[in-house]
This record gives sequence, structure tokens and C-alpha cells, in this order.
Amino acid sequence: MRKFAVLVALSLGPVYADSNPPLLLQKPTLSKNQIAFVYAGDLWTVPREGGDARRLTNGPGIETNPIFSPDGSTIAFTGEYDGNVDVYTVPASGGVPRRLTWHPSPDIVLGWSPDGKRILFASNRESYAGFLEMYTIDVNGSFPEKIPLPWGWEAAYAPDGARLAYVPMRRAFSAWKHYRGGDTTPIWLATLANSKIEKVPRDNSNDYNPLWIGSKVYFLSDRNGPVTLFSYDTRSKQVKEEVKNNSLDFKSAGAGPDAIVLEQFGALSLFDLKSGKTTPVPVKIAGDMPEVRERMVNVSRRLGSAHLSPNAARALFEARGEIITVPAEKGDVRVITNTPKVMERTPAWSPDGKTIACFSDDSGEYELHLLSQDGMGAVTKIPMPEPGFYRAPVVARFEKDRFCRLAHEDLVRGRRDQETPAGGQGAVLESGRRLGAGLVAGLQVAGLLQAIAELPGRHPCILDRFRKGDANHGRHERREVSSL
Repeated sequence: MRKFAVLVALSLGPVYADSNPPLLLQKPTLSKNQIAFVYAGDLWTVPREGGDARRLTNGPGIETNPIFSPDGSTIAFTGEYDGNVDVYTVPASGGVPRRLTWHPSPDIVLGWSPDGKRILFASNRESYAGFLEMYTIDVNGSFPEKIPLPWGWEAAYAPDGARLAYVPMRRAFSAWKHYRGGDTTPIWLATLANSKIEKVPRDNSNDYNPLWIGSKVYFLSDRNGPVTLFSYDTRSKQVKEEVKNNSLDFKSAGAGPDAIVLEQFGALSLFDLKSGKTTPVPVKIAGDMPEVRERMVNVSRRLGSAHLSPNAARALFEARGEIITVPAEKGDVRVITNTPKVMERTPAWSPDGKTIACFSDDSGEYELHLLSQDGMGAVTKIPMPEPGFYRAPVVARFEKDRFCRLAHEDLVRGRRDQETPAGGQGAVLESGRRLGAGLVAGLQVAGLLQAIAELPGRHPCILDRFRKGDANHGRHERREVSSL
């Protein structure tokens, strides 16, 4: 087997401290004066009013789940400094992290006891089936003590420390919208003295990220649509939507003494408990970010979507968003696209070996790109009729005197034999129905038809895609370019 190494230029763009807030700020937590959050696998802090963020940790692994102590002086977090996932603490003003747990199983920080003396965490260290149980450990280090509850993935103490709001099962999905299967997550309130529970009312919604402030348990839920902030009053037993959200889901929330910090689309905002108003927090990031520095990357172990050229002289691959070809025996590796910051996917070779088709998000939506197999010349860019995720173009051979037409089964359902072009032939769907030229024009794909018709050999494509917004998490469709 012939061995080779493939190097591609990687450029994700530098991070600047400018007026544009950086995205992908995650897992925020709040104290009286600061917000701590996760960015690029490290912990950062920023004043509550926003501004320049300061890096707090810089470990070789990932640091996540930061939570301020009740007095705001210390941050407990989950880290993997020594190759294992454990509980750590670090002074909120900066310093050397201290490791508290030493078991080989992952230990995930959940919160603090109200007196600030113990840290609550979840672990499967004693689990017989992989589920998580909850423990506490002294802030100065000790043998962990198990919470008297069978399962627990997320939790927050009541202000008096006698009760615990917790999620008794794992979340089924982190990104699947409006899931309503058997693994939706409830929030239960447990009395630690006798393990008696009270259930927060719900109708099979996904409730998680509990925060106990005063007499209310705040939490995130998708019960009214997009995930937003709700509260459960432990006295009146009423659930209230605290923030009306008509946009993207809230991903996480962290409690402070007088506010809650929210994560939405990689940005932060503060929800004031008294006024009920939400205020964006502008954050500026500046620092040494090796992940986004322009550099050469060896992708020889990350090749995918393999295809052979028609004469088997070269192989075609997708690698980290670039399209490359590799010789079977002699010759050089060719980077066909060479477009850092752009994702090209699922390439396919035309039957005559002159053209490579792939999908690209260069425009912000996926388009079909047609490239010369030697990487030279202009790229033919073909917009898709509708936004969506497209994949797997398959190039088919047709005779020289034929045309191409794009048909979509959903759009032609019930519309048969409308207008037939000269010669009496139409585009034939897999179902056997015929699509006339008039309907083709109605699909607003004139640019697509012209671009394909001008290709040498006139090679149409068969396109697969997933529809957006489908209740079944993406119903598979097939779009076929047929010949006339």
C-alpha cells in the first residue's frame, strides 16, 4: 500500500478584541462582580457589565462547568489536567488550580453547598450500568460522600441546604429540537433527610439546568417552544415563563446573588431577578489562540468521501473541508479547493474525469460547485433551489444531445404532464411521472439547468438532502436530475 502525507493550509481567522462579540462563549456562571465562562476549552472571566475577558486557566485538556462559590472567591470546575476528568478549584482572581478528586471515572462539577464548604459533583465511579450518581467533597479535599439519591445528572442546592433540585436522568439530546420521547428530562426536588421528592409540573417537556434562588427554582425548558428560562415557585407551586424567547435556544444558565447569566448562540446576557429584564453582556476576547492560527495540518489520517477517477489513476477525498486528489502511484497530491474558512463536502468525479462536483458553504448556504480536476480554472457555482443541507452528488453519464432538468417529487406531486418541450419528452421522475418544461421554469432553477447543460458531456447530478424543520429530525428526500 502506498503511503503519503497530505498537508493543507488551515486558517480559521484571528481573534480580535474589537466591537464584534466573539461567539461560542459557553457554560457561564455568575458572582457579585464577575462572570466566568468557557471559551476554546479554557475558563475566562469578565466583569458583569462586560468588557475585556481575562483567561483564568490554560490547561492541556478541556476545562468546563465553572461555578462560583457562594462568596465568589473560588471557582469549582471540571478539568482534565492530568489526562483524567476530575474536580478542580481555582481562585476567582487567578492562580494554580487544585485537584480534589482522584478516581479514574469522570467527575463532573454540579455546584456548591450553600455554606461554601463542599462541592457537589456527579460520577459513575460506583455505577453498575454507567449512570451518574451524585457526591459531595470537602473543598479542602477528603473522601467523597454519596448523596442519598439513585441517579443525578444536574443539581442545585436549596438556600438552606436541606433540599436539592436535580435532574434524575440524562438528556436524550443536546441539539434535537422539541424531542418528546421517553427520555425527556424532569426536574425533581428532593428532601435529603428522607429522599422524598416533589416533581416540577410539566407535560413531557425537556426541563434541565436547575438553579435554586430564594423560594424559586429557575430552569431551562422547551415546554413553550424554543428553550428559555422558567421558574417554579416552591410556595405557590406555579410554573412561570420568565423570559419570552422567539429566537434560538438558551443553552445554559448560571445563578448569581441577584441575577442569572444566560448563554444563547454563543453570547451572554444577564436576567435581572427584580426587574425581569434581560441585558446583553458585551465580551471581548484577546489572546494566544493556537487553534485559530494559520498553519499547515497533516490530514492523511482524516480522509473521507473516497472516490476513484474513471481511469483509476487518482483517488478523490474530502479532508477537513478541502477537496484533494491523490495519485495511485506517481505524481503529486493536489489540493483542488484550497479554501480555508470554507467547508467543501462529499466530492464526486464526472465520468469523463474532467470535472469534480462537491457541495460548498462558501456563500453561507450550500451550493453545488463544479471544479476542474486539476484545480485550475474558474469554479462553476450552482445555487440550490432551497436552503438546506445537501450531500452526496452522483454524476451520471448522458448522451451529448440531451438536456438536464431538476425535478423535486414534493413540488410535482399532483402536477403531471403540464407542458412538454418539443420532441414530446419530459423529465422522468422515479415515480414515473413526467415533468414539463413549464414546471421546470417554475422551480426557479434556470441557472442550475443552464450551468449543467454547458458542462462538457452534459453531466447531470443526483442530489440528496435533508429538509430543515422536519418534526422527524430531518426527513430524507431525493432530488434527481433526469435527461430529456
